[in-house]
Amino acid sequence: MIGIIGGTGLSEPSFLDSVQTRKIMTPYAESPVQILTGVLRGVQVAFLPRHGKGHKVPPHRVNYRANIWALYNIGVRALIGVNAVGGIHPETGPGRIAIPAQIIDYTWGREHTFFSDGLDSVTHIDFTAPYDETLRQLLIRSADDVPVWNGGVYACTQGPRLETAAEVERLRRDGGDMIGMTGMPEAALARELGIAYACIALSVNWAAGLSDDIITMEAIGKVLEQGMGTVLAVIERAVQQYATL
Repeated sequence: MIGIIGGTGLSEPSFLDSVQTRKIMTPYAESPVQILTGVLRGVQVAFLPRHGKGHKVPPHRVNYRANIWALYNIGVRALIGVNAVGGIHPETGPGRIAIPAQIIDYTWGREHTFFSDGLDSVTHIDFTAPYDETLRQLLIRSADDVPVWNGGVYACTQGPRLETAAEVERLRRDGGDMIGMTGMPEAALARELGIAYACIALSVNWAAGLSDDIITMEAIGKVLEQGMGTVLAVIERAVQQYATL
């Protein structure tokens, strides 16, 4: 089964038919993870809103382990993460879509691995290429006539605050092309369970210091409203193609 993790701007599965709610208990939370399953153009899809119902859970409080474990438990073996990001690279201006190829993790204090307790031996994963290349290329092909940037480095910051101009300059020097707050440990946890994972990133603003405009949630909301339909169109085609693999 293919899964979609919705982020800011995508918290309801209005694109799915025959939606059902599944409550999955996990070893990583006292309450169940609610996953919505449904049908998209004849394909069974699992949808999980990363920030919970009503978009109330901030990035640093998301229970990434419970979410990924629950999706795996119901049979998800390919996963598309939808992320709203701030743009650094010229290709990532507001409204642009990117399918990043690399990630740098600047987060701290998050439960970031399944391999921490009760191990027979220390376990490592190869994370050279953090995103599954087959799924990345599937998203790129599915863009069709939509201009998407193939590549780029996702810089994952802690949040929930936005960054300072000096921090953005540091991230740019480090090689970051876009900034988000939820890409990690999500990608690594998926890799630990053998789930193919890729990200589709919608730029909702220029990162701090790269524009004369003040970053406001109102402006971000307008870009999300305009751009999320395009993101969903790409995902819809990708889900259909995935079903034929």
